[in-house]
Amino acid sequence: MSLKTIMVVMDTTAGVEQRLDIALQLAQSHDAHLTGLCVRTTPYVPQFVMGQLGPEVAEAQRKWSIEAAETAQKLFESKAAAAGVRHEWRAVDGQLLEQTSLHAKYADLVVVSQFDPDGEMADGQDQLVDHLVLDAGRPVLVVPYCGTFASVGKTVMVAWNATREATRAVSDALPFLQKADWVNVVAVNPHGGTGRNGHGEIPSADICLSLARHGVKADAQSIEAHDMQVGDTLLSRITDEGVDLLVMGAYGRSRLRELVLGGATRHVLRHMTVPVLMSH
Repeated sequence: MSLKTIMVVMDTTAGVEQRLDIALQLAQSHDAHLTGLCVRTTPYVPQFVMGQLGPEVAEAQRKWSIEAAETAQKLFESKAAAAGVRHEWRAVDGQLLEQTSLHAKYADLVVVSQFDPDGEMADGQDQLVDHLVLDAGRPVLVVPYCGTFASVGKTVMVAWNATREATRAVSDALPFLQKADWVNVVAVNPHGGTGRNGHGEIPSADICLSLARHGVKADAQSIEAHDMQVGDTLLSRITDEGVDLLVMGAYGRSRLRELVLGGATRHVLRHMTVPVLMSH
């Protein structure tokens, strides 16, 4: 697999410029076409509110949505032209989750920001990453809403737990792994055996051998950290080793189960410090 089409979700939130810069960097590195997608959404206003405030409210919302899309378009086109990247702009009307997932199906990678609970929030913004990861069928690069990232993909850590989701993530990440200067495959609290999610005698060894056949030299590492959450262990290792990209499978168990019981996916999505490539 190669990255030939990258889609970046555009809006007017605080993290949009950092998100766009990373998408442009990747488009240059992989000689890819970059699509900027902006969904013009109109917040739902109950009929009884419309009856009291009049049609002026809906019209003001429509104008704001159009102006926000135009602002995002100017930023996208000026930066893409300056970077010399092949690009196109798409502005569509509709629901954010529905339209973003639809257009994501025709890209090899989707770039989006981590949800910022203190930032501006369009309808569905808090569910966007989950929705894309689970429904779009494409790898999603999630960029933290704060921080700056000079590089993405030079030093990569793969979170490996021998599940279907992790396998999918490694496959989707091959274009990154093949260009990386250093790749470390980390298994946290692995169990042996040859069952469905067994790691075998040497955790991470088999996946590293598979990667080697794709031209990826990866180090295998096994960590025993039963007194810490898996998510915390991964984030701690990222800081210690100067990682600039985490690759991981997302939602090995249901979203509801993770919401109730906790899980590595939800923990990383809340506390990420570097961009994360997620697949399901």
